[in-house]
Amino acid sequence: MKTIFEKSNDAEGINLVNEVNKIDFLPENLLRSENVKLPQLSELDVMRHYKELSDKNFCIEKGFYPLGSCTMKYNPKVNEFLSSLEGFDIHPNTEDSKSQGSLKLMYNLQNALLEVTGMDAITLQPSAGAHGELTGMMIIKKYFDTIGEKRTKVIVPDSAHGTNPASAKMAGFDIVEIKSNDKGQVDIEALKSVLNADIAAIMMTNPNTLGIFEENIKEISDIMHSNGSLLYYDGANFNAIMGYTNPKLMGFDVVHLNLHKTFSTPHGGGGPGAGVVAVVEKLRDYLPSPIIDYDGKMYFRNYDIKHSIGSVKDFSGNFGVLVRAYAYILMMGKNLKHASENAVLNANYLKEKLKKYYNLPYDEPCMHEFVITGEKQKSENGVSTLNIAKALMDKDTHPPTVYFPLIVHEAIMIEPTESENKQVLDDFINAMIEIANECRNNPQYVLDAPHNTPVLKIDEVNAARHPDLNFKG
Repeated sequence: MKTIFEKSNDAEGINLVNEVNKIDFLPENLLRSENVKLPQLSELDVMRHYKELSDKNFCIEKGFYPLGSCTMKYNPKVNEFLSSLEGFDIHPNTEDSKSQGSLKLMYNLQNALLEVTGMDAITLQPSAGAHGELTGMMIIKKYFDTIGEKRTKVIVPDSAHGTNPASAKMAGFDIVEIKSNDKGQVDIEALKSVLNADIAAIMMTNPNTLGIFEENIKEISDIMHSNGSLLYYDGANFNAIMGYTNPKLMGFDVVHLNLHKTFSTPHGGGGPGAGVVAVVEKLRDYLPSPIIDYDGKMYFRNYDIKHSIGSVKDFSGNFGVLVRAYAYILMMGKNLKHASENAVLNANYLKEKLKKYYNLPYDEPCMHEFVITGEKQKSENGVSTLNIAKALMDKDTHPPTVYFPLIVHEAIMIEPTESENKQVLDDFINAMIEIANECRNNPQYVLDAPHNTPVLKIDEVNAARHPDLNFKG
C-alpha cells in the first residue's frame, strides 16, 4: 500500500515528508518539498487553545437562539448518548437479519410519524428538508406521468420558504408565484386566477413563513383537488401544530418533516438533517425504495414498490438523526402537543410585548413565530434591521433571522421555541426594548455594533465584493 507521508525520528518531533519516489497519483505541484514545521506543545497547551476557540463561539448552551424558521429547539443530551449506543454503529450494508434492532427502530419511527402527520405511508431516506421537498416533488411528477397527465407547473406563494421553488424547478416544474392577501395568507382569488390543467400542485407551509395559520386551508385544498392537483406541505413549521391538527386533516397529499428541527436534533452548522416524506394512500407506490417493512416475524428493507422514484440517498437516511428523533418522541409521548402549545404561547407573548417598539406588519394571532420590522428605526434614525441584529449580539443573544420573508421590508423573524422559560423571554424583550431606545437616543452606538464580540463590526459589502478565500497558515 502506498503512503504519502512517513514518520521521522529527528529531535524536532514528528517530521512528515513526502515519499516522492513512491507516488505516481499526485501532481508534482501538490507534493510537499519541505518539512512540516509543527510547534512543540504539551497536551495541556493544545487543550487550552481549543477551549479558548470554543469559548468564542455562541451556542445553545450559552444563550438564546430566537432563530425564525430554523428551530434551534430542545436538544436533550440523552439523545446524544442513545444515538451512540453500541449496536447502532453497524454498517448500513449489514444484512437485514443482523440489523433487526436498527430496522425495528426505523419501523416504529415511521409509524409514530404517520400518526402525528395523519398520512398513510412514509420514507425515512431524505437527508434534509430541501431534500425532502425535492423527493416530494419527484413523487408528484412520477404520479402524473404514470396516470398519463402532463402537468408542468407548481404554484408557490410569495411567502414560501426559498427552497420551495428551487425544489420544484429541480424536479422539472415551472413555478407560478401568487401574492399574499392583506392578512399575510394565500389570496384565494389570486389562486383561482392561475389554476388550470397545467398545475400539478401547490407548495405551502402552514403556519406559513410569517407564522400565520392559513385559515382558508380547507377551501384551498378543495380548489386544488377539484382541479385534479395535489397539495405539498412543507413541514418546517410543524412544531406549531402537533397534536392539534395535521397535514392530512388540512387536505395535503405529500408532507416532509424536518426531524432535525421539530424532533430535537441540533442542526447548527449545516447538518446533519432528516427530511422524511409522508404521503396519502394513492401515492404509496411512488415512494423511494426501500421502505422499512415488517412481515410479522422480521423487519426488512422492502424494495417492492411498484412505481418507486428510486433511491434518493444511500442506505436509510442519516440514521443518528432518526435515533434522536425516535428517542424524543418516546420521551415526550402525548406531551408533543404541549411542545406546540408552549411554542405558540411564547411567540405570542413576545409579539405582544414588542409590537409597541417595532413595526408589526400583520397584527394577527401568530403561531410559533412572528415577523416584526425595523422600518421605524430605519426611517427615523437610519438604523437598519441588520444593525439591530448585530446589537443583539452584545446582549448574549443570537440574532434572529433577518430580511426574510422577502415580502416584508426590513423583516425580523423571531421564533422563541417551546423550550425557553419566561425569564429568558423577558430578558430578550428587555434587550429588544433597550435597542429600540438606543436607536432613538444614541443611534450611532447601534450603528457601530457589535461592541463586545470576539469579531467586531465588519464591512459586509467589501467582504461580499472582495472575498478572501485563501487560507493563510
